[in-house]
Amino acid sequence: MIQQLAINSNTYHGYSLEDAVKGASKAGFTQIEISAVRDHTSHVSHDMSKEQLNEVKELLNTFGMRCIGVSAHSNVMTEAGITELLDSIDLSVEFDCKYVVTATGDSHGDADVIDDVAVLAKNLEPVIEKCERLNKTLVIETHGNNFATGVSVKKLAQTLNDRVKVTYDTGNVIFYGNELPYEDLESSVDYIEFIHLKDKLGKNNEWYFPAIGDGNIDFKKLFNILKKADYDGPISVEIEFTPDGPKNLEEVNGCVKRSFNYLSQILD
Repeated sequence: MIQQLAINSNTYHGYSLEDAVKGASKAGFTQIEISAVRDHTSHVSHDMSKEQLNEVKELLNTFGMRCIGVSAHSNVMTEAGITELLDSIDLSVEFDCKYVVTATGDSHGDADVIDDVAVLAKNLEPVIEKCERLNKTLVIETHGNNFATGVSVKKLAQTLNDRVKVTYDTGNVIFYGNELPYEDLESSVDYIEFIHLKDKLGKNNEWYFPAIGDGNIDFKKLFNILKKADYDGPISVEIEFTPDGPKNLEEVNGCVKRSFNYLSQILD
């Protein structure tokens, strides 16, 4: 499964995409999920010129890095959020990747309550239609106030379309869903096509996502579940530190390298 690893560029929140590509490549990663989240980590954007997009492609080529997904979180209960998500599908075409990652609410501080899933489904109709037309897969993350577990996102996906699957975030299930990601993973793995691999320290509701292997999650147990299910999708490593963030770029790079080394050991 080592070949399925990628770095989520949101790990380098506050730093440039060039920093992310260079640091992750040096650590051993060859694949990247590029963050395109407006007002948070916007390493690429549909507002970028063709020249700017080509510069990103050249950066990836220079460091032997392949884009495997666009992280495009937006609040799909709003018209602006749907517009953002539709534009992000164009980015997945630009970078020749299969997956467009989103959640259902704001990327941070999601407080909306979705009472009627039919409204959500109606909002997503143009997104799903565009994904079908362009042969992309919309993967909804375990995240936020309404769909925090794999089981809940799986149930949502089953009401929508085969083009919609689950992004399973191992840390979010604890932080937002208040449960450990073992039985939930087993119950939803048949609908999972993308993974955000996060570790967790502190109380369940404490924002503390350290380097992989530095926290409390039993990754050997998780990978055994995935292997048993023949999971073959991307495994995107995401480190979100604490609310204070990392001290500097050196700390980020160190955590990325430590994560890759730890995963190499347990996966080999």
